[in-house]
Amino acid sequence: MSKELAKQYEPKEVEDRIYQFWLDGNFFHAKCDPEKKPYTIVIPPPNITGQLHMGHALDNTLQDILIRWRRMQGYDTLWLPGTDHASIATEAKIVEAMKAEGLTKDDLGREGFLKRAWEWKDKFGGRIIEQLKKMGSSCDWDRERFTLDEGCSKAVREVFVNLYNKGLIYRGERIINWCPHCLTSISDAEVEYEEQSGHFWHLRYPFADGSGYVEVATTRPETMLGDTAVAVNPNDERYKDIVGKMLVLPIVHREIPVIADDYVEMDFGTGCVKITPAHDPNDFEVGLRHNLEVIDTFTDDAHIKPEWGKYAGMDRMEARKAIVADLEAEGAIVKIEDYSHNVGVCYRCKTSIEPKVSKQWFVKMEPLAKPAIECVKNGEVKFVPERFDKVYYHWMENIKDWCISRQLWWGHRIPAWYCDECGEVIVSKEDPTECPKCGCKSLKQDPDTLDTWFSSALWPFSTLGWPDKTPELEHYYPTSTLVTGYDIIFFWVARMIFSGCEHMGKPPFDTVFIHGIVRDAQGRKMSKSLGNGIDPLLVIDKYGADALRFTLATGNSPGNDMRFSDEKVGASRNFANKLWNAARFILMNLKGDEKEAHIPSNLALEDKWILSLFNRLVKEVTDNLEKFELGIAVQKLYDFIWDIFCDWYIEISKIRLNSGDEEAAATARDMLVYIMTGILKLLHPFMPFITEEIWQSLPHIGESIMVSSWPEYDESNVYAVEEQEMERIMSAIRAVRNRRAEMNVPPSRKAKYYISTMYKDTFEQAGVFMKRLASCSEAVVAESFDGLDDAVCIVTADAKIYIPMGELVDFEAEVQRLSKEKDKVLKDLEFIEKKLNNANFVAKAPKDVVDGQRDAAAKLRDKLKMIDESIAKFSK
Repeated sequence: MSKELAKQYEPKEVEDRIYQFWLDGNFFHAKCDPEKKPYTIVIPPPNITGQLHMGHALDNTLQDILIRWRRMQGYDTLWLPGTDHASIATEAKIVEAMKAEGLTKDDLGREGFLKRAWEWKDKFGGRIIEQLKKMGSSCDWDRERFTLDEGCSKAVREVFVNLYNKGLIYRGERIINWCPHCLTSISDAEVEYEEQSGHFWHLRYPFADGSGYVEVATTRPETMLGDTAVAVNPNDERYKDIVGKMLVLPIVHREIPVIADDYVEMDFGTGCVKITPAHDPNDFEVGLRHNLEVIDTFTDDAHIKPEWGKYAGMDRMEARKAIVADLEAEGAIVKIEDYSHNVGVCYRCKTSIEPKVSKQWFVKMEPLAKPAIECVKNGEVKFVPERFDKVYYHWMENIKDWCISRQLWWGHRIPAWYCDECGEVIVSKEDPTECPKCGCKSLKQDPDTLDTWFSSALWPFSTLGWPDKTPELEHYYPTSTLVTGYDIIFFWVARMIFSGCEHMGKPPFDTVFIHGIVRDAQGRKMSKSLGNGIDPLLVIDKYGADALRFTLATGNSPGNDMRFSDEKVGASRNFANKLWNAARFILMNLKGDEKEAHIPSNLALEDKWILSLFNRLVKEVTDNLEKFELGIAVQKLYDFIWDIFCDWYIEISKIRLNSGDEEAAATARDMLVYIMTGILKLLHPFMPFITEEIWQSLPHIGESIMVSSWPEYDESNVYAVEEQEMERIMSAIRAVRNRRAEMNVPPSRKAKYYISTMYKDTFEQAGVFMKRLASCSEAVVAESFDGLDDAVCIVTADAKIYIPMGELVDFEAEVQRLSKEKDKVLKDLEFIEKKLNNANFVAKAPKDVVDGQRDAAAKLRDKLKMIDESIAKFSK
């Protein structure tokens, strides 16, 4: 044995030391062993801007549980870590820091800004990795990657050029989602929707010939400056005569045509729709079909452009007020209705998105989506829980082309160059030096960078060396399980699947294990605005990483949110202490010459019972882990360790340990070590630190519990009969303890028990347990007994236990105690009756108070009657 355990478990003393021991032993490092079956998880790379929050803590706890379990099962496990460059978030952080110094991006220039960005990354980018280590994460840190590192950047260029050459990446003018705060385009997946209260303004657009007007409605009057038509449905009988006529746009006084288009719903509003191609995706498509002018009224930061006179420089809300006032003055407003609608906001800064026509780079999605849908439908990739495949299908089947260009400097710069001479577009894996068309050497690279998700979509194979054919790529791809929250199915999961299918010919993983979010104790989402966020590092400092991990695993069920509270972590710490104290008890009773954990040959009834239950536990916990039911697995472990092992088996083992029979004591010691070692192994993925520390103190073979073998179910360790026998005995002991507690009989008062049962052999073995656990002085077992009329009778399904009253109660002392209690009851009753006999009190006190006093008096009389009956009985 290597060491003694301290009196108390101190996580702060243990955790950093144990983690360093694992690092020094290289236990996390994947060997890339072709003889072993691989099990691979790629970490969802946290942003380099990130600080560890509860979402990370949950996500990484679940991944570490799976990887530690599979490692113990003998798989060649790789948990590949890394971080994401997070274009928008990182650039925003750096710009903010520069602002405090009075600097802008333009002051530094692109190269100067990027130099500062890399310095920022070097200073802060590794912070979250160190925090993940505090959680006990057993990642292969030798293989840590970064989405902007050389290998990932090479993969990004390879993919961009390949897709471009296939015609799946193109550059075109399209309407995109524009964030006026981040000053960049964002993809559909990066737009969140929130319900906002607004209005429907119904407006008159008069005919140019003075023959009347049409009525249109809008929620955004400020965009009307860019109206270039009014559309009606071609099948709408009401308007067939006005198609082709010209209208006058109010306050602008520009003539615009009435056009016919199937996009218009006849039964929505008046059936006339104003068309603003620059500011609405549907209107843009209508404009393309009818060759309408595109008039953009907003600057990049969503202010009215200078050419719009009095409105120039106004932001969207100011312009809305001014335009509505002018419409009112011109008599163009028919009516205004209240209206609630969903408004798209940027997922980063929550600013309202502005649809904007812009020249951007896009990925053509339909050809890529088809195989990605098929691989889920045919079972190659399965979602846990299964219901999330519907979310995935809905997204993929309705997917639009993906806008991948961003107007940012931090990120992968788009590998496209433009010839100054002939305008040729050159897309290349290597930086070109001259135009292949005209030979001109004056080339300018596209200033935009790629959407962050473009590089993270390649994460499962770019991190393994692709496009090079590396041994790691050959061995570990496809990976095994992706663990992630339901909030990034669209952002990341879908894109990884279609990228894997396209570039590797097979999906990147076989299972997507979806978890929910961690909410506060009241079920609210943790947020800065509510101030209810909980810092996992503070929790670790107070309770230890194992207690935090155990709490996050307990109550976790796939796809569902969980509530987090201090009380739960406190209970997990108490569980760790219970385990620690059990281990200390075992160590105190060892002789020092014990062999490593093994099953001894001469098993007693209780040994077969615990062995059989442990064997079943192994099977069930393993099955639960296979089904990703981590919360169920950990609850079973908790129940077995606390209730079965600590509260029953350890207590029973004390009988043999203190019996003076060395052979029986040795068997008990061997079984304690065997079961404790097995428990530690099953618990290790959930609570790695404490299990390693205890395992090292017990007799063992091997360097670390994390590379020891996972317990396996063994048919020869099933003892069904002994399980039944022990359950009968335990049921009897529980019943006796409960009755004694009801009667306030102290454990120190021993009594003789008469056990009437048809299971005579079982209960004859039970005598020794009864003495230890149920305050029994002697147990007599027979099928029936006579002459026990004054005995307390306790009934279970398998036995009747008679305990003579004289054995349980000191009659004289009990009469004295009851007499004192009677005096107190009489005094209380006299006080209440005095009040109730006072006519003034009964007349003036509230009815419920009087009724309450009457009830109290009735209860005291009942109690007095019971005390008198007991005194009479004991006085005999």
